[in-house]
Amino acid sequence: MSHRIDALAYGNRLRWLPPGQKLAFAAVLLLLGLVAPPLVQGLISLWLALWIVVYAAIPARLYLPLLLLPLGFAIASLPALLLQAVPLDAFTATARGDVWQQLARPLAGGWMVYVSQQGVGQAALLISRSLAASSCLMFVLLTTPFSELIAVLRRLRLPPLLLELLVLTYGFIFTLMGIASELWVAQQARAGRRGWRQRLKSLGVLVAQLLHRSLASYRGLAMGLAARGFDGELRVLAAERHRGSPRHQREAIAGCALLGALSLGLGR
Repeated sequence: MSHRIDALAYGNRLRWLPPGQKLAFAAVLLLLGLVAPPLVQGLISLWLALWIVVYAAIPARLYLPLLLLPLGFAIASLPALLLQAVPLDAFTATARGDVWQQLARPLAGGWMVYVSQQGVGQAALLISRSLAASSCLMFVLLTTPFSELIAVLRRLRLPPLLLELLVLTYGFIFTLMGIASELWVAQQARAGRRGWRQRLKSLGVLVAQLLHRSLASYRGLAMGLAARGFDGELRVLAAERHRGSPRHQREAIAGCALLGALSLGLGR
């Protein structure tokens, strides 16, 4: 996965735009997406899909699964927003007015479970906001190499400790994914995933081995840094051969202004 994301970040058509401009563009849309109405949040997601799929030439079959991956956490929280449970004797007219599309069912023990109309609105806002924020994240991740992002953050005077944690975390996440993938393939090759009980046992072994090998990889990284004279700062090389695009700049500014005006108009 890390090689695929890095390949897309280095090979897309927006690669040579200044990374500071791309990061500022995504930051403005992120702030707008956090406060704008759901309609504007949906427009932000569609507009960024245009930038990623058309302008940057990122294949849609690769972009959509990456976009839906962080949405899984938001979708997992939907039942807590949508479903409400109250005692039958407390199911008053106020609660009846909150039932969405008459979706209410009594349960044993004197409880009533129903789909809340207020929860439906909150769920729609959560999904649209998460989609807009995830689109901003994917735009930065798929169009800008990580080393250039670190260089921009360093110019913004972020603490060196925070930058080092970002670099180490970025690399260590994909190290964990690679180790987990190797262990998964090894278990499948040994027929260790046949039957429900065997699957649970194999999952426990995978987690234990993942922790052990991850700690070993981290110790190896620490020893390697110490052997190379690590002085407390990780330096990342970044290419400086960037060129601006007046057309993309005009479209970004006009689009952000239009979305901001639309957000203000809908918020009245």
